[in-house]
This record gives sequence, structure tokens and C-alpha cells, in this order.
Amino acid sequence: MSSPLKFRKLRLTNWKNFAEVEIEIGDRLFLVGPNASGKSNLLDAFRFLRDLASTGGGFQEAVGRRGGVSAIRCLAARRYPAIEVAVELQREHDGPRWTYEVAFSQDQQRRALLRKERVLRGGETLLERPNKDDEADPARLSQTFLEQVNVNRDFREVATFFASIRYLHIVPQLVREPDRSVGRSNDPFGGDFLEQVARTPERTRSARLRRIREALRVAVPQLEEVELWRDARGTPHLRGKYAHWRPRGAWQTEEQFSDGTLRLMGLLWAAMEKEGPLLLEEPELSLHPGIVRVLPQMLARVQRRTGRQIFLSTHSPELLRDEGIGLDEVVLLVPGREGTEVTIAASHREIRDLLDGGLTLADAVIPKTRPERAERLPLFGDL
Repeated sequence: MSSPLKFRKLRLTNWKNFAEVEIEIGDRLFLVGPNASGKSNLLDAFRFLRDLASTGGGFQEAVGRRGGVSAIRCLAARRYPAIEVAVELQREHDGPRWTYEVAFSQDQQRRALLRKERVLRGGETLLERPNKDDEADPARLSQTFLEQVNVNRDFREVATFFASIRYLHIVPQLVREPDRSVGRSNDPFGGDFLEQVARTPERTRSARLRRIREALRVAVPQLEEVELWRDARGTPHLRGKYAHWRPRGAWQTEEQFSDGTLRLMGLLWAAMEKEGPLLLEEPELSLHPGIVRVLPQMLARVQRRTGRQIFLSTHSPELLRDEGIGLDEVVLLVPGREGTEVTIAASHREIRDLLDGGLTLADAVIPKTRPERAERLPLFGDL
């Protein structure tokens, strides 16, 4: 069985915060930067590719979800007005390198219109648009070939890979209100999280919940059991048995779980899925620093089991104190007048010198992304 495709390079032009970005990609990325620097928007470039290829998605839907071309285009865009997203993919151990490029702008009616769609496999061009048929019928440029199964046969594995991308930013309040999940599918904010657990085959579900229980015993020592349970209406719930003064303990459902417990359960569940790249927004939220400190190790162990890539944004010094994080895995985002600058930590001589001097990665990296004049914020009450 061949190894799965993985992202190897990302290039963005005029995408939201970024006038021009090109980064090499390994199995993990840790995005670090101040508020509004574009960490979420960089992850959203991967989500955009997923939306292009997913059922119910497509080019027009993907652009529309983001507020249209004008909302996507970088404010620092100059002579080249089109927005471009380009990636390179390759299997871990073998196979040719794929390239997928898509560029777009809008027409006079503000409708999204393709300016380029290009697919290469091992240097061979499989698709180059606009082509003669597009020129004869410009309406064709309202759709990518990636989203059309009748024309993407030669590069369907790229479309399948994009559709496998998973974004997760669990909102505990949505998990606690299962009625909100009606009509939702793969909700990145956890609205259908309980339904996802319930739909999983029993054997797989039991194995995952058993691993989650063992992990949660570290974070929540009094938690003895975790199981799926349905109420009288058949609505699925997660419930846990807590050690209690009563001999049989006490059961609680997700309605009584803390935000941190729910977020950690969602993170652990998603990490065990053997799918495509996993995108995580600030996984440290609501978690104790002691748990945050070991998240990279936990995710690394999961990666060895699943082989999936994990890209995450973070503000947490605790998370970056893990000695197993490499300089080539940390991406620094620093906003400027011409858009956000994106660099790999390994490219900064100062950071390498600080690490050689005995500082942790957190101590070397976080100060470089701290907002200017942040020390003035406590003066807010005096203004």
C-alpha cells in the first residue's frame, strides 16, 4: 500500500494578510504570531483547497464562504491583482511530486472568475487553464476542473487528498447543545461532534474512547470511565464516570464537563482519525499549562500511528517549550505595511544563537512576535 500524499510547499499571492508567501512544509507546522497577524488566514488557505474539492463545495462556494474576492484579496496587493494559492504534494517515501495552482479575481459583476488552474505531475503538465474551450465559453471559468469528477480523472487523487483535510476548533457550547448539530456535517466547531462519535463503527469507537479515557486520567484524575450514551430521544451523549464518595461513583454527561475536558476530548478524537492533514486553532485554550506542555509529544505519538500532518496555530509559550519541536517546524508571522511577513524560525540567526546559548524555543521565538508597545495596554483605564 502506497503512503499518503502530504503537503510539501505552500505559496500564496494576495491571500488575505499575505502579499507573497512561500514556505516548505514538513509533518508539523507551529504558526506563531501576534493577534491579527494571519495565523487563521494561513490555515484557511488549506481549508480553501478542501472546500474546492469537497461535496457541496466548489469554487464559487469556497469564495462565497469567505465573503467574496474583495474580502479575500490582500489589502497590500499592487500590480498583480489576482489571488493565487499553489501547493506541492508528494508521498512520504515514493512517487512523483504534484503541483496544483489556482488563481482567480472577479468580473465586473463581482463574480469570482478563474485566471489560472494548473496541475503538474512529476513535471508533466496535466492541466493548463484557461484553454481554448474556456476562451470560447468564458462561463466555464466559474468552476475549477478539480471539483468536476467528469474531468479530474487524471488528478483525482489530488482532489481526494484536499477533501480529506480536517479543520478543528471545538467550541464547547456547541457540543453541549446537540440540537444545534441538526443538518451539520463535519462542523469544525464541534456542532456535530457527538454525532461523529455515534456514527463511528462500535469497535473503532470503543477503542478510541478507551485511549481517550487513559489520556484523560492524566488531565482529569478522578475520571474513571468514558462512554457513548443515548438519552430517551436517542440523542447521543458522551458521559464520564467520576470517582466519588459513593462506592459506584457519579456519572456526568458533556453538559457537566468543563470546557477544557470537552476541548481535549475533541482534540484526542480528531487526532486519532486516519485522514488527511489536521488543522488546529490554538489547541491550548482552556487547558492547564501542564497539559499544554505535553501536547506536542502526544500529537507526535499520534502521528506515528496515523501518518497524518498536523498544522496548528498557538500563542502558548508552554506548548513551544517542548524540546522535540524543530526550528524548521516553527513559522513566524510578523505583520507589516506590505502584508504579513512569514519566515521559518530556522532562517533566523538570532534564534539559533539564543538556542545555542541555552534558551528554550519559546524564549527565543515568542519575543519576536510580541506586539509593539504591548506594555501600554495596562494604561487603558487611564485613557
